[in-house]
Amino acid sequence: MFYLAELGGDELVLDGAEGRHAAVVRRIGPGERIRLTDGRGAWAEGPVVAAGKSGLTVAVDERGTVAAADPRVVVVQALPKGERGELAVEMLTEVGADVIVPWNAERSQFRANPERVEKTLAKWRAWAFEASKQSRRPWFAEVAPIASTAEVTERLARAALPVVLHEEATVPLASLQVPPAGDIVLVIGPEGGIAPTELKSFDVDPIRLGDTVLRTSTAGVAAAAALLARSRWT
Repeated sequence: MFYLAELGGDELVLDGAEGRHAAVVRRIGPGERIRLTDGRGAWAEGPVVAAGKSGLTVAVDERGTVAAADPRVVVVQALPKGERGELAVEMLTEVGADVIVPWNAERSQFRANPERVEKTLAKWRAWAFEASKQSRRPWFAEVAPIASTAEVTERLARAALPVVLHEEATVPLASLQVPPAGDIVLVIGPEGGIAPTELKSFDVDPIRLGDTVLRTSTAGVAAAAALLARSRWT
């Protein structure tokens, strides 16, 4: 699947970075069928009728739209160190998270200066973009701006189902009733855990995922999959 912002017309030209990747790296040529999406639910498909180093031309013979998912899965992911950020974003996107909210938690050890914030968001959005295409999502995962604890608290207050994972919680995730609509807001703490002051701010009974303690980069994926299996995947 390839991204193209505008899908109107009987013939579509896929150029720029996407077109060069398709033509040069993937070596897609005339006669091969490809699907294009705008990442907001619309898609178009057809055979390639022309190919060059700059991109492809596709003759559209099939198109459609996919409604946005409901309930939405919003994962608040505490900013992890190193490659675990990329791992978390890729897996959350592949499993079906609709919105990923990077969270500068107390124990994230993230210095939120403007330059670093900009670079981090650019990386997270690029990872989500590529993973959305790889997993053939008609709706691409959104990466929201880096959130403070106060902003996470606001999201939880508006949620149809607020879920804050904590290793010392007694209420199991499997006992929750998944709402038919609205936002499921799932909060994943950093490697050092969610601080007591943050738990107090959230004002939500914490939830236990299972009997083992998962890394921050995998806990959100496991929890999102468990909730999706009882809602959109049925």
